[in-house]
Amino acid sequence: MNLFILRHGLAVDHGTPGFSDPDRPLTPEGKSKLRDIAAAMIELELDFDLILSSPYKRARQTAEIVAEKLKAQKKLEFTEALIPQGSTGELINLLKQLDSDAENVLLVGHEPYLSELISLLICGERRSVAVLKKGGFAKLAVTSLKEGRCAELEWLLTPKQMVLMAG
Repeated sequence: MNLFILRHGLAVDHGTPGFSDPDRPLTPEGKSKLRDIAAAMIELELDFDLILSSPYKRARQTAEIVAEKLKAQKKLEFTEALIPQGSTGELINLLKQLDSDAENVLLVGHEPYLSELISLLICGERRSVAVLKKGGFAKLAVTSLKEGRCAELEWLLTPKQMVLMAG
């Protein structure tokens, strides 16, 4: 299985009056950059069997932009396992229950959760070895999914690299 991991795009700042953390939306700049990031995914000829996202607004909007651009809206699902305080164990169990045909899965969520997930899967511990910027994108090749070392980091791209790929 290939796990693709995408951090949500630029969002309204934490603590902005009128927005609780789960309700913080993407900024117009964040939406624009994500359209470019999704265009880069097309350039990379990526196709996802499933897109799993945190239900928090900024992650939801990120996943929806990608799903729309890749014409994969029917493959989009939301899970509490990807919220900032989510459980990696719950997420891994959810992924293990997937149809074995799910070869390419995109996860959309938050920091530091995603960096800890990457570290757990490639190193076996949650100590962060990689940090995803907003809109950062990684690919892990997973041999046999478990809560521990089971994957290799194939690449980690910054949002700027993704935007450049989009042309």
